[in-house]
Amino acid sequence: MNRCRGEGLRGSSLVVYRFFDRLSLWAIQQKDGLSRLTVPQFTALCGLLVITVGSLLLWIPWSHGQPMSYWQALFTATSAVTVTGLSIIDPGRDLTAFGQLTLMALILVGGLGLMAISIYLQGFVQQGARLRRRVDSGEQILDQFGVGGVGRTFWHIAGVALGLMTAGALLLFLLGFAASEASLPRRLWFCLFHAASAYNNAGFALWSDSLKGIASNLPAQLVVMGLIISGGLGYRVHAEIWDPKNWFPFRWRRLDLQAKVVLLSSLLLILVGWFGLLLYESLNSAHLSFQELPAAERFWGALFQSVSARTAGFQTVPLGLDHVSGASLVLLMLLMFIGASPGGTGGGLKTSTMAILLAATASTLRRREDVVLLSRTIDTRLVVQATALVVSSLLFISTMVLLIAVGSQQEFTFLENLFTCISAFATVGFDVGILEKLNFWGKLVLMVGMFVGRLGLLLLFSALVQPFPKTTLVRYPREQLTV
Repeated sequence: MNRCRGEGLRGSSLVVYRFFDRLSLWAIQQKDGLSRLTVPQFTALCGLLVITVGSLLLWIPWSHGQPMSYWQALFTATSAVTVTGLSIIDPGRDLTAFGQLTLMALILVGGLGLMAISIYLQGFVQQGARLRRRVDSGEQILDQFGVGGVGRTFWHIAGVALGLMTAGALLLFLLGFAASEASLPRRLWFCLFHAASAYNNAGFALWSDSLKGIASNLPAQLVVMGLIISGGLGYRVHAEIWDPKNWFPFRWRRLDLQAKVVLLSSLLLILVGWFGLLLYESLNSAHLSFQELPAAERFWGALFQSVSARTAGFQTVPLGLDHVSGASLVLLMLLMFIGASPGGTGGGLKTSTMAILLAATASTLRRREDVVLLSRTIDTRLVVQATALVVSSLLFISTMVLLIAVGSQQEFTFLENLFTCISAFATVGFDVGILEKLNFWGKLVLMVGMFVGRLGLLLLFSALVQPFPKTTLVRYPREQLTV
């Protein structure tokens, strides 16, 4: 038995070695071609490359104790790099220590911003060929990964993330997180892994029931929620908050518009989700498992799920039509669709996008020509971009729902199908129990949705067709339509 396993390890190692050897040779041969790639194209290529390498690392026998197919490894790697959290394996049971470490590394790569890493790497490929000027001027940069810029910004993001994750892991350890684990090293590892997963809004847990084990541990829940919120705010908001000029004392008016919009919208969405879940479940006449929980667990569980829906995916209370009402699932879908904030580790449309659309709606109802948000005029191009993001996202999610409905052999309700598709596209990772029932086609649709949702539709579209035409003298006649 040991001999067979040793031969399997040597065979897998040989396959991985040959892959990386050929990849290095291909990279050298294609250096000139890579130097001509735009930032969106390079970002998409880096995403696919990281997923491919990660899936191979998860597939080798060192990474799993239970038999694992390459398809399972590929789905898990895609979910980790896109910080979604949907999983068709049990990471705590099926993965070895090396596999769990690989999984956390993929989460960090995806959460800290694949765009920042790809832009940073492109500086080496292009050998400084006007890259910094292109990035600083905003040319062909659509910040859908939530991170932009090179050099100092990248290291600032990494430094802040490392500090917060370390502090969060220590607090979780002191508060009795993973106290059921026998050995001290294993408990420390659980604290570090879940702190990294929470800060990066990944939603991966080493327990099969997510974080339901800490439903009665309120201090640990608060730490996890703090990590989720801080990761979702983004580095620009962190820089504004911790800027010395905004303290001694703290002055709200000194914050820039980005920080104000992100902080206000995040607080509002958390409160709406919290009290909305409590209200819907209190008015629901059906006897569901959420109503049978103790009052304290219901109260704080609703808060945790409101925070986690923005786009972490952890669960301290069970979800699904057998556990919560349909109205609660619709509210969670709305929170998932909006998502985190620009520059953060989460996905979704971003809070600033929805704030711009709401401001545009208010200006239209008031018959104002300019779009005003917090006493500032918003550029019309941002309004058009926000509208394009919402419309294209809705169309893409609708396509996902139709593809799963047509190709699936299982019977799902429309609400369950839509909930799962939004969860994948917004990189949340909530599962209402249909993931394990999906066939290969349904899981493929979700995997593509995770990658597209994390990359961003505008960024993906610009990588494919480069919709940035040069200045032209052609102008078309203007017409009016009734709306």
